[in-house]
Amino acid sequence: MTFTKKLTLPATVLTAMMASPAVADPDVPPWSERAIQENVDIDALAASGQDPLEILLPLGEDLFSAKFTTLDGAGRPDATGAIVPTKVRRRSHLTFQRLAGPDANACASCHNEPVTGGAGSFTANVFVSEGFESADFDTIDPQFSNERNTNALQGAGLIELLAREMTAELRAQRKSVLANARKSRQAQEIGLVSKGVTFGKLTAFPDGTLDVSGLEGIDDDLTLRPFSQKGVFSSLRQFTVNAMNAHHGIQPSERFGSTWTGTDDHDLDGFADEMSPGQISALVAFQATLPAPTRKENLPDAWQEAADNGEKVFADIGCVSCHIPALPLDSLVFHDPGPIDTAGTLRQSDMTAPLALDLATLSWVQALPRDENGRVLVPLYGDLKRHKIADAANDTFGNELLAQRFVARDVFITAELWGIGSTAPYGHRGDLTTLNEVILAHGGEATESRKSYEALSEDDRQAVIAFLRSLEIAE
Repeated sequence: MTFTKKLTLPATVLTAMMASPAVADPDVPPWSERAIQENVDIDALAASGQDPLEILLPLGEDLFSAKFTTLDGAGRPDATGAIVPTKVRRRSHLTFQRLAGPDANACASCHNEPVTGGAGSFTANVFVSEGFESADFDTIDPQFSNERNTNALQGAGLIELLAREMTAELRAQRKSVLANARKSRQAQEIGLVSKGVTFGKLTAFPDGTLDVSGLEGIDDDLTLRPFSQKGVFSSLRQFTVNAMNAHHGIQPSERFGSTWTGTDDHDLDGFADEMSPGQISALVAFQATLPAPTRKENLPDAWQEAADNGEKVFADIGCVSCHIPALPLDSLVFHDPGPIDTAGTLRQSDMTAPLALDLATLSWVQALPRDENGRVLVPLYGDLKRHKIADAANDTFGNELLAQRFVARDVFITAELWGIGSTAPYGHRGDLTTLNEVILAHGGEATESRKSYEALSEDDRQAVIAFLRSLEIAE
């Protein structure tokens, strides 16, 4: 099915995407090997009054599964996979490189288990060469590359909305303590808490300076970054722009175009402005509306009984101190670009008005529980906070040698457990095959919970596994 058949828009909103200035005819033949064929003018869409989801979702779904070709500008002969546009020092003779990338034809090449948008097997691992983006060699030596397994994207829209609200609340607390310090002319301290999650303390001084040494699990700017295993990407838009360049060699114009690089063909592959802001928005909309994971239904009686008991044991041994069963969400309107998107990613100030994707219209969202205040309870089993998860006695999760974006090698964001029954293998490298193994790998701040798990009877340990395996991504 082509985009044209799926999308019926005025010419002012839907336009043919030209992959190269050399192509003059906007009519793409049906046998074309180009994967990127249609574009959405998001300014016109925002002004049209139409529901953006109806327009963006079909295009986003196709782009997520599309196998990009060189006719789309796939490949980056003169650019690296670095987040900041960076030229290579020496061109590689390989178009695809398993380690330095590009390393995938499609987003769904890695995000495909058990459904499109899901996780990936060990064979889909990627390599984060933090600090060595410009190196002209490939190696899996852990001195140069951190190997990572694919995360599932189900429920990602709700995760980003939670992070936005929590960021706003924490920043409001910072503003308040600064005002109190100025007014009292004395140092003031505040404990930072949002949605029941604590992020340490902040001390403000009358001169407007801050002592951030007491912060826990969050960056000094009080921005929650809920994406990636280290928690270093603040939005699906930022994540998508990075991934298009790193994994596919497709350079989105909002970061790699003339505004930031002075050219519309930064990678010198002969294709200008390879992905538009409208196409990025379509990909964001698709990911933001992927249904949240659920619970297995119609379990055998023995499994259901064990899972019910395991959920109680899971709480009793302290696992819910980080894997919080649910966090409350006030608003279901997903603005794109979001309020935290910054330089190198399309920002709200770049548009007349951001797109407003109303997730409340989605049937799977309507099925989620609500609290007494009417807030949606997002059943993520996480806290969107970073934790030290390894130590000298148990360094399974601390086996990386490189920090990523200034996050220590033994610190990771709490993995959301919803859907974990569908996303084996486990661990940041995907080299742990069972849930029992991954629980026993916990160290650092999770040491006491792990020891409590180890001390359980065999029946209770099996009950915890039964509970975790009941958390699934629906197929």
